[in-house]
Amino acid sequence: MFGWYPVCLPLCHHLLYAGVALFCGCGHEALSGTSTILQNYFEMVRSPVDALDVFTMIDIFKYVIYGVAAAFFVYGILLMVEGFFTTGAIRDLYGDFKITTCGRCVSAWFIMLTYIFMLAWLGVTAFTSLPVFMYFNIWTICQNTTVVENLNLCLDLRQFGIATIGEEKKLCTGAEKFFKMCESNELDLTFHLFVCALAGAGAAVIAMVHYLMVLSANWAYVKDACRMQKYEDIKSKEEQELHDIHSTRSKERLNAYT
Repeated sequence: MFGWYPVCLPLCHHLLYAGVALFCGCGHEALSGTSTILQNYFEMVRSPVDALDVFTMIDIFKYVIYGVAAAFFVYGILLMVEGFFTTGAIRDLYGDFKITTCGRCVSAWFIMLTYIFMLAWLGVTAFTSLPVFMYFNIWTICQNTTVVENLNLCLDLRQFGIATIGEEKKLCTGAEKFFKMCESNELDLTFHLFVCALAGAGAAVIAMVHYLMVLSANWAYVKDACRMQKYEDIKSKEEQELHDIHSTRSKERLNAYT
């Protein structure tokens, strides 16, 4: 700890904000690139009715990204304030600022909430790895077509659950649109954006783990400080009682002597 604020918490803040910004920014642009690829090369169109198609899911994911960015911006500020007051309570244990039961409950609540967010980010990381795996397969097919001649490979969106069973949305290596997609900047850029989003989600997981370590350490410090505070209160009371007893005996002896 340094001054009124623990040193490791700013590192967690920077890592969390960097991970969330990387995930939200790259994820948003990668979803937009995916929508462009589906429309230009797979000839998929947005449903005119309010149906839950792949474009609606992409829009939903974009709104989720907006919510994640706003929520973790506020959460990072709350963690900063909590670390500030927890450290101040420990440093000023013997001053006017005492550790209260409410403060201990707030620390425990932040530990539980951070643990839940860590599990959520683990799920987000696992979910983000799916489009990375899908684009890696597409990139591998494009690379194989340039190395091996007369190679007949097809990419069917029904394998990934993007298109329904009744729709035949696939591209084969002999099609002109397949070569255009492999040579386009959209495919390469979208693939790398998803990789960056995956890295951002992983950074957020690491930040959550470090937050848990810091909050657990603060909780242990607060718990020990509370015990020390009770011990000091009992000790001061006993010293005051002993002082009163000695004062009373001294007065009695003085009265008996006179």
